[in-house]
Amino acid sequence: MTTLIPILGDQLSLDLSSLKRVGKADAVLLMMEVTDETGYVRHHKKKIAYILSAMRHHAAALREAGWQVDYVTLDDPDNSGSFTSEVARAVERHAPARLIVTEAGEWRVQAMLDSWETLFGLPVEIRADDRFIATHAEFAAWAEGRRELTMEWFYREMRVKTGLLVDDKGKPVGGKWNFDKENRKPAQRDLTMPRPLSFAPDAITRDVLELVAARFDNHPGTLDGFDFAVTRADALRQRRHFLDHALPDFGAYEDAMLTDEPYLWHSVLSPYVNSGLLDPLELCRAVAERYTAGKAPLNSVEGYIRQIIGWREFMRGIYWREGPDYVDRNFLGHERNLPGWYWTGDTDMQCLQSAIRGTLQNAYAHHIQRLMITGNFALLIGADPKQVHEWYLEVYADAYEWVELPNTLGMSQFGDGGLVGSKPYISSGAYINRMSDYCGRCRYDVGKRIGEDACPFNALYWDFLARHEDKLGRNRRLSMPYRNWAKQGEADRRATRRQAKSFLDSLDASGPGGY
Repeated sequence: MTTLIPILGDQLSLDLSSLKRVGKADAVLLMMEVTDETGYVRHHKKKIAYILSAMRHHAAALREAGWQVDYVTLDDPDNSGSFTSEVARAVERHAPARLIVTEAGEWRVQAMLDSWETLFGLPVEIRADDRFIATHAEFAAWAEGRRELTMEWFYREMRVKTGLLVDDKGKPVGGKWNFDKENRKPAQRDLTMPRPLSFAPDAITRDVLELVAARFDNHPGTLDGFDFAVTRADALRQRRHFLDHALPDFGAYEDAMLTDEPYLWHSVLSPYVNSGLLDPLELCRAVAERYTAGKAPLNSVEGYIRQIIGWREFMRGIYWREGPDYVDRNFLGHERNLPGWYWTGDTDMQCLQSAIRGTLQNAYAHHIQRLMITGNFALLIGADPKQVHEWYLEVYADAYEWVELPNTLGMSQFGDGGLVGSKPYISSGAYINRMSDYCGRCRYDVGKRIGEDACPFNALYWDFLARHEDKLGRNRRLSMPYRNWAKQGEADRRATRRQAKSFLDSLDASGPGGY
């Protein structure tokens, strides 16, 4: 009895749930590169190249482990272009008695999986993805009846469940659950700053790079300097490098930003975790061991673990709880197009130029660049949150809808009205100046609100508050900014809003781009 096991591009784990309790001699693993997935948004060239190369290398690892793998490449002339059609062709080739598949990460793909039993007239077993800590049912039970879905409370339960940084009584090591207040230092340029490892493309990757260059030349970004880890072995090497060289200072400088320094002390492991090459819980345990061994401080270790078993798990829970229409939420009614320079980086604002050009080069930016530079600006100008979501989904190698959408539409753009974040994450130029060296290199003056050389963030910040006072004026976390706005004289408020309008009008005149 043959079992057909489709494996998706973000399921690159030898310990995948669909592979458990299945005899290798009776199974065919189906891996598919399809145009539906490479083209439903204009993914960054390096994102596509990473996923395809990692898939091909993973197929080789599966074969080495004794599995039979049926692999359909993107340039196969018989490739039908979709998961469902490729499964249909595989059913014809192998005449399986049943299908087993690990649940999909996204609503769109899960709908396909749910249709297969009826379409193919075969039993289809859809197994839970046990690479995550919280099941869908556990998150739903945790969220049931709560007035606010605060990540911090969920995170504490995940700490207890995993045993990470808790004592034998379930209390937090170090006496606190969260050391975030210790993790807000600006960084100085340092010749000893760690750099992630760089992996030279092998023959498989070079073939993929050639394919992507030919087929996706109109997609954002560049393939120049492609150096991703595309095997589990190399992803583990990158993990070890982070633990040895960057983790000790990760916490203190995790919110810092420097021009032409895209990585600082960040791990750059999220593409490997989200695609399956690295196991998230295994990673967190390795991080925790560094604290136990006295090789990394608690604020760094706790801060990193919180991003994975806190935010990452929380985002997945929100995504599946809220349903496929979550993407259409727009609490603030924002409709402005993203500026065309989000696809080029051609702006005089140094912070945005640095973050966007780094993104287009690397298919990466760290979380504060995403939240407080590109996201902050998009929110202040009133950009359509769905457009912002699609941009983030396009340009980052670690972006899969289940984790990217709640982070972007919910946390960054406040499109869900406070389900993910209790307030909009907005700032004037002062925050950017405090946490980066961008402002000293910019043609705009971060100390000015009015005038041709005034930092656009300053007037936009106050204008945003004024525009949305009816919806946000009673938000307790914004009470101080609104009091400060009220204290400003009428003439100053009018001048600020004229300054913001002039800038927004110039954006609108420049036109949209990229979609």
